Amino acid sequence: MQAIEGAAARPAAPSGLRERKKRRTRDTLIRSALELFSRKGYERTTVDEIAEAAEVSQRTFFRYFANKEEVALAIQSAVDALFLAALRSRPAAEAPLSALREAVLDTWDGARAVIEAVVPLELHMRTYGLIESTPQLLAARLRSLSEVEEGLALEIARREGLDPHADPRPHVLVAAFGGVMRVTTRAWGERGEGGLDDLRELTVAYLDQLGPALAENWRT
Repeated sequence: MQAIEGAAARPAAPSGLRERKKRRTRDTLIRSALELFSRKGYERTTVDEIAEAAEVSQRTFFRYFANKEEVALAIQSAVDALFLAALRSRPAAEAPLSALREAVLDTWDGARAVIEAVVPLELHMRTYGLIESTPQLLAARLRSLSEVEEGLALEIARREGLDPHADPRPHVLVAAFGGVMRVTTRAWGERGEGGLDDLRELTVAYLDQLGPALAENWRT
């Protein structure tokens, strides 16, 4: 009885401490997974191996991630969330394309801290190549980008006071913008070198071509 009463009397761990422990476990799983994927390949790495490398059980892995795809794309998802948050914080009077452009540049400026809080930047860069060269991961990434673009289009519609179901312009704009971003990241990845600063510079260069590519006669 005394043991039960003593256990009941002990204060619960502060929620902030619990959240930090959960964050550390999640980050360790991501880092362990990306290291294994980079070394062994995505297909040849198992969930059991990731859990063992992170020193947790398979059950713990599945408390944090539904599958290998989700853990492989976890950091990209965090950067996507950063992008949407950056767009929401842009000045209300800013034109839609300018808001998207400045939001993505703000994202690249802040992405380094988000990435390096979990994995070394170099490992994150290698993950780009892994995704592009792994059909299952590439398909999953394209699906996630479709969801991101839907969120961006809805935010543009909200900013402009439009009904996104009646007015196609937010979706058309985001589709064009997303296409430029995919071309940019593919071109950057194919170089096989360079960091986030290089990606930011390439993003600026490609986005600066969006308006002329849509509006001008290319033959003049």
